[in-house]
Amino acid sequence: MALPISAQVNPLPAEKAFRFSARALDGRNVEARFTIANGYYLYRDKIHFQVEPASTRLTVPELPSGKIKEDEFFGRVETYRGSVVITLALQDVAPGQKLVLQAESQGCADVGICYPPMVQRVTLALPPASSAAPSTPADTGRKVWFD
Repeated sequence: MALPISAQVNPLPAEKAFRFSARALDGRNVEARFTIANGYYLYRDKIHFQVEPASTRLTVPELPSGKIKEDEFFGRVETYRGSVVITLALQDVAPGQKLVLQAESQGCADVGICYPPMVQRVTLALPPASSAAPSTPADTGRKVWFD
């Protein structure tokens, strides 16, 4: 697939090529999402998460399977294109607690440009105990970023 000349000459900044967002699903689970621009991909094994404050812990997330790629930089790897959604389980959290979710990732452009590992952060507030619903998150009136 040929990319426009402008994409070959002017690759996107990493934060635009690999947009990171997150939302609280309930008082103990967070949904992390990478939206990956066309012509770019993320390495599955280069995605890692941390949470602040340090008293809150994350369980090891199950990353969805990616597509196998013979990569000129890393050999046989799994990659994500388009988007990837990962559910993160939190431990030692309090209802209504604010936390910072940090995602480290690395990806490349199809034109042969690889980005150094990058760290993106999102600040979240967990729902208070009285509004935590087990099946669906409360409607906050915010713009929904799902397709």
